[in-house]
Amino acid sequence: MSLKIFLERTNNAIEGILHTAKTQRHLRYHLYAAASVLVVSYILGIGRTDFLIISIAVILVLLSEMMNTAVEYVVDMISPEYSEQARIAKDIGAGAVFITAFGAVVIGYIILFPYLEKVFETGLSVSKHSKEEVALISTILVLISIVVLKAHFGKGHPLRGGMPSGHAAIAFSFWIATTYVTESFNASLFSFTLAFLIAKSRIAVKAHSTLEVIVGAVIGAGITFLLFTVFY
Repeated sequence: MSLKIFLERTNNAIEGILHTAKTQRHLRYHLYAAASVLVVSYILGIGRTDFLIISIAVILVLLSEMMNTAVEYVVDMISPEYSEQARIAKDIGAGAVFITAFGAVVIGYIILFPYLEKVFETGLSVSKHSKEEVALISTILVLISIVVLKAHFGKGHPLRGGMPSGHAAIAFSFWIATTYVTESFNASLFSFTLAFLIAKSRIAVKAHSTLEVIVGAVIGAGITFLLFTVFY
């Protein structure tokens, strides 16, 4: 598979995510919830296994919402007129989302309750994490932010155009993460140069305006810097 074909298919896949986020407010709510749960989990310092279980539950909720949206589109295409069978198909899809979301809430409650109970007993203290762990959650939250903002503004494609620039956001997020992880001036300077060139290239090919690139860079660097400040 050529790089061009791979990027095109990746663009199509991300376009599907953005379209769902633009048209389905429930997916946006799930994305907000996912970001909140991940941040709370980091604050409470839950164990690696518990975090993995919660992450899988979050992924399943997002996946079920997207699959339900796909089912709705297919049903509308096959049966544009009202049909009892079509209604049942949509209700089943919505039911699958409900079961998944309800199950995720139960799993989250079971896992997080002991940690929250400890907070009420001893007070809240922000758990510290390794540089690699903070870099991971930074990438995830930057991606969620880009999806939500692109869905909000409703313009452009995932890898081309629209507010803000996802390339700039990820590139400058990696710059901040590299600076903290390596603690090397040379590595930081090199990653900043790459981030700057990536951002500049988005303007040069007219994929983004200068403002979109600057906003993306600020979002990526800002979120990553904030998370390292809090958790490391």
